[in-house]
Formats: sequence, C-alpha cells, structure tokens
Amino acid sequence: MASRLDDLTQQRLDKLERIKNRGIDPYPRSYERTHTAEEAKALLKNNEDAEKTDPDTISIAGRIMAIRKMGKSSFLDLQDGSGKIQIIFTKTVLGDEASAELYKDLDIGDFIGVKGGLMRTRTGEPTVHAEEFVLLSKSLLPLPEKYHGLQDVDARHRQRYLDLISNQEVKDTFRMRSRIIAAIRNYLNNNGFLEVETPVLQPSAGGALARPFITHHHSLDCDFFLRIALELHLKRLIVGGFDKVYELGRIFRNEGLSIKHNPEFTMLESYQAYADYKDVMDMLENMVSSVIKEISGDFKFNYGDNVVDFTPPWQRLDLRETILKYSGIDFLQFPDVASLRDEMQRRNMEVDPAKDRGRLIDELLSSFVEPHLIQPTILYDYPLDMSPLAKKKPGYDNIVERFEAYVCGMELANAFSEINDPIDQRQRFVNQQRSRGKDEEQEVIDEDFLTAMAYGMPPTGGLGVGIDRLVMLLTNQQSIREVILFPQLREKE
Repeated sequence: MASRLDDLTQQRLDKLERIKNRGIDPYPRSYERTHTAEEAKALLKNNEDAEKTDPDTISIAGRIMAIRKMGKSSFLDLQDGSGKIQIIFTKTVLGDEASAELYKDLDIGDFIGVKGGLMRTRTGEPTVHAEEFVLLSKSLLPLPEKYHGLQDVDARHRQRYLDLISNQEVKDTFRMRSRIIAAIRNYLNNNGFLEVETPVLQPSAGGALARPFITHHHSLDCDFFLRIALELHLKRLIVGGFDKVYELGRIFRNEGLSIKHNPEFTMLESYQAYADYKDVMDMLENMVSSVIKEISGDFKFNYGDNVVDFTPPWQRLDLRETILKYSGIDFLQFPDVASLRDEMQRRNMEVDPAKDRGRLIDELLSSFVEPHLIQPTILYDYPLDMSPLAKKKPGYDNIVERFEAYVCGMELANAFSEINDPIDQRQRFVNQQRSRGKDEEQEVIDEDFLTAMAYGMPPTGGLGVGIDRLVMLLTNQQSIREVILFPQLREKE
C-alpha cells in the first residue's frame, strides 16, 4: 500500500508532467531579481498609507511557504534568504488562462519569481501585487508541517536543509556563527596577526593528545593523518620569521561524541613571538570580550539559567589551589601516578588503572572543578604531566606556564608559554611516550618540527580557542550539534 508521502509525491510528479506538456521549463537557468524580501519591505517602511502602491515595479524570488485563497484573490508567503514577504494574486494575473493553469500546479515548497508593484494591505502587511510570475523550481517532496516545522532532533541534524527552511531560529544561529568568526578575524587582523593555512593531511599527528583519523595516499603509498591540532605547523612559521600568525581551521579527533564534542570541529590557534602566557591571557580576554560586545552590544548575556558577564578582567585562579579547594587533593603532594591513584581510591573515587598522572589530574579538574566555573575563569599553572608543549615556570620542575579558560563549565581556550628549547622538547616527547606506552592519545615525536626548532624559535605565546563552544555560548545552545551545520551522525540502516 502506498504511503501518504508516496501519494503526495506522485501528485507533484503529475503536476510536473503537466507543466512540461505546456512547454514550460520547470527548472530554468536563472532569474533576474531586483530586491530581496527584506529590501522590498524596507521600501515601504515609512509609508503610512495602507493602500498606496509604489509606482516602481520590483522583481523578487523565493520559496512558497504558504498558500491562502480569499475570495477571488490568492495570497502566497514567499521566503528567500533574507526573510518572508506576502504576494497577492488577483485576476490581473489569474485572468490569463496560461497563468491560471500554472498557478493551479504550484505547491508549497516551489520556487517562483514574481514581478509586480509594492503595496500594503488594509492590515498594513507589505505585499507584492503580482503582475507576472514564473516557476523557477518544482518541489517534488512536501515540506514539514508548516505550523510546527521540523521537530525531530535527529531528522533536523541529518536533513539540515529542511531544518533551515522550517526553523528561522536555526538560520539565525548560523548567521550569528558567521558574524562571530568574522569579528574574530577582524580583531586579529587589526592587531597585526597574519591569517595562514596549514596542511590538513599530515605525516604525523601532533600538537595535542588525541586519537587521529588515518587515511592512505595512493600515489605516495603511505598513510597520512587528519590533523588533530594546528599547532606544530604554525610554530614552524614563527621559526620562519612571522611574528604573529593564526589559523581558523577544521581539526579532526577520532573520539567520542557528546553535547560538547564532535569528531570534526573548528579551532582558532594563534601564536605570537616574544610573548608569554600572561600576554596571551590579556589578549584572550580582550579578543573574546570585544567580539561579544560587537555581536550583542553588551558584555553580558544569558546562557541557560545563568547570566554570564565577560567584562574584563576575568577571574584568574591557580589550578593547584582550585583543585585542592574542590577535591581535597593537592596534586603536588603526590608526585607519581601510583601515589595519586592511591589517594583518589582512598577517597572512594573510581580510578582507571590505565590513566597516567596527567590524566588523573585532568579527571580531578573535570569532575570537581569545571562544574563550578560558570563565569569566565582562567585556570593557570598546570602540572608538567598534562602539558608536553609548555615551558616550565621559573623555579619549578613540575609546573608549566599554561592556562585554560572556562565558561559555564566548558573549556573555551587553552594556552601556553611555548617551549623553544629543542632539547627539552625532544625529552618531553620521549618521556611521555615512555609513560603512555602504546596509548593512541599521546604526543608523537615530529622530527621535522624538532629540526625546525633547532634552527631557533623565539619566545612565543600560543592560544587555542574552541569556536564551536564560543558559538554555543553566544547563541544559548546546549549541544554542539546545534552550531555545526552538518554534525557527524551514525549511519541509518
């Protein structure tokens, strides 16, 4: 038995055949429009005469979102990339037999072009009084029910095009994302940074602790990795003589999915010669706060049940003291993995025996501290175990100059005073490989990067910012999938 969808699709196919039989091309090559929907409405913005018709004829185009018949007239809602506008069809157009027949074969979802005069209805609605129209694309599948839009979350993510058609707030979210990224670029460009592009395919996956995706290059007959970070190539450029560089790019980590994690996501990484992590703290505060002020007009905004205030300076907390405050454990009192594991077990915490000391400290951070970091907060001075690319803090053998920024319990940014000693850097890589064995989440030894460092790298401050999470905050979204146009999903059978 045919489904209702099959029946509706067949009806549209029948209409398509009738249109073709009348010698009409249902998918023409182009259409010349003079105004968008919003531009057309703007022409009438100051017109208080409800029935006055603008003498200028305009041409607009878009998708039919609603059809309403009222007596001898018919009304359509036409939607383009800027918004919606009402179209009225009267006997001026429908009195023509060919036009009337074509009009009967229109459906919600079809694209049409309309030429006519601007007017307001008696209720003040901006309207185009159609003088002629043309079919631009026949829709063969019905759109989601117009009053509720596309509601199924899985369907929204799999068929984002329907989500954008049906839900205006979704389209607004991705417009906001574009504005945020543009504002970040403007800030960095105006502060002397050079935007660059580095390889997505890399012979070794370095710059972070993450499991990579692997692919094979047939011509070279070797495996490549999709990058898990932007860091090592950007620091090569610092070696090469660029003082300030940044990249806004996609990175890929072959790990789990959650409301905060997607295997493919967007990162900003920037590197500044002759700077340290304190300089980067100030730069991060200024950049993010200025972007938020530019986008929203204020340093404050709502995220869930919280009012978040990005007015600089942000709260700055020592990591060791903060973990001690919330977990009761001073990680400096437990200098090896065995002693820290024993202390955590003594406090009835579940401990994965495969985790090294750095990841156990990270577990303390995520379990006990992150939920308390609602307002923008910088945690600084991390243990060496967690930071193989960061420079040691003067006077300490096991603490490095690193900070992370948190907002609403989410990590937003990560930054270092970068190592520029190639001997120290090599030994860090070696020590980490020894401690983690065959663990897939470990920093690899990138010999070309070490060679580059050996030519001399100036003191450098590095920064990474999760763009998707920043967009989540500014658009009040609780899931990362709501701010990525096409998130990764399990294939449907």
